[in-house]
Amino acid sequence: MELSSSSYPGDFTFDPPEKVANWRPLVNWLLAIPHFAVLYGLRALGQVIGVISWFAIVFTGAMPESFANLQAMWMRYEMRVNTFGLFMREEYPPFAFGMTPSDDGADRRIAVDFRPELTDRNRVTVGFRIILVIPHVIVLVLLAIAAAVVALIAFFAVLFTGRWPEGLRDFVLNVQRWYLRVQTYFLLLTDEYPPFQFG
Repeated sequence: MELSSSSYPGDFTFDPPEKVANWRPLVNWLLAIPHFAVLYGLRALGQVIGVISWFAIVFTGAMPESFANLQAMWMRYEMRVNTFGLFMREEYPPFAFGMTPSDDGADRRIAVDFRPELTDRNRVTVGFRIILVIPHVIVLVLLAIAAAVVALIAFFAVLFTGRWPEGLRDFVLNVQRWYLRVQTYFLLLTDEYPPFQFG
């Protein structure tokens, strides 16, 4: 299992296979279309829940547990789909919708866990969350561009060798990890500001 050194309240581990079939880069994105459709709906729902959560926390200082669980489910599902769509594995991700902060174990390759803060929230940082997250968004845009270039290189590497080069895979996974931490913060599961770090 590829372990993370992060203790942030939203993180994942991924167990990469040693080899991936050479043809996977050509078709995984196509096979993932049903998942992308579900993910689109979950993202829309998650964004609405994020806005409602903002009002709930600003006015009451607490986030409803069901909202936190829904956000955790959406982000867990997204990480599973991303590792498949990026041809990092062959196993088709499950259509699993476990509504718990801890991973439900439905996917043996990836575990995505959260430790949401539900009560005693910092209303000031929640109120200004959209402004506080801007530095991370700027960094993530640059990292996403770099990750797209790395994924293109890996496309040809897997096509010809059947292996994701380890350094390239780690880079893309660390960009995904950074994205997950920022999403955990932006979607109000925690008041802990995400670190500017890989891993």
